[in-house]
Amino acid sequence: MLPFLIRRTFGAIVILILLSAFTFFVFFSAGDPALMSCGKNCTADNIALIHQNLGLDKPLIQQYWDFVVGIFAGRDFTVGHCPAPCFGYSFATKQNVWDTMIDRLPTTASLAIGGAVVFLTIGLGAGLLAAWKRGSLLDKGVTGASMVLSSVQIYILGPVVLGLFVYSGIMAAPKYVDFTSDPAGWFMGLLLPWLVMSTIFTAQYTRMSRSTMIEQLQEEHVRTAKAKGMPRRYVFLRYAWRGSLIPIVTILGMDLGSLFGGAMITEYTFSLAGLGRLAINSVTTLDLPMVMGVLLFSASLILLFNIIVDATYAFIDPRVRLS
Repeated sequence: MLPFLIRRTFGAIVILILLSAFTFFVFFSAGDPALMSCGKNCTADNIALIHQNLGLDKPLIQQYWDFVVGIFAGRDFTVGHCPAPCFGYSFATKQNVWDTMIDRLPTTASLAIGGAVVFLTIGLGAGLLAAWKRGSLLDKGVTGASMVLSSVQIYILGPVVLGLFVYSGIMAAPKYVDFTSDPAGWFMGLLLPWLVMSTIFTAQYTRMSRSTMIEQLQEEHVRTAKAKGMPRRYVFLRYAWRGSLIPIVTILGMDLGSLFGGAMITEYTFSLAGLGRLAINSVTTLDLPMVMGVLLFSASLILLFNIIVDATYAFIDPRVRLS
């Protein structure tokens, strides 16, 4: 297992290096970052000062090297020292990019983890129930509902839910509350965003778990277990369930990126101050250091979760470790 994890970690590091180089050269060579930082009414002297403060007067390759070194060792700007991990200072707010991201991370993490728990619990449960009752009215109802819900988009469902539950006064407006200070407020504040964000994923995982479970029930080892007289519930959970987890875990790893994209739209829809909303605002204001920071930070989290999923996949199916 250890060589397998080392290979996956090395691959993730290579991806991060390539991603950082590509985005840095694309972003910082597309225009003058000093002009983006200074605004429309900036003077030539101010632009020259920003070039000097941020090291923009150096060759682009040297700027990229300074950026990478700053992430691991910190960096000294003329305006002050940026401790590691340093992604620079925001063009828009002049705040430390890393500190801003860490401040927004709990909202996005709560949204993404809570949404994943919702769609995995409801989606897998409904799919297994439909497979257990295959051909019944319950199976047809679950399958039909999942097909309808899989076509619903967050930016349409979000305003509808806000109108039905928030603007009508049934529920308070969604907001992020620190879990350690008020667990009940944290849960109620994110309940609607969780349900909206997980709707599409719930429908997809319902259909996938149903189909994979039905396939597993046709496998020879499962039919052999049935022929030996083992209880149906035991065969269902002990043999078929484990086999159906392999494709689900694989898809879950690939869905992590989509989950972050869903979190971005959900945060914007419900006015939650998370990383997704920060990324959207940074793009609209051409805040390049913040865009770079959010992009690399998000990519690192996604790669980390993919390594965890790969390790889980390898644990479930030993053939993966040998391939």
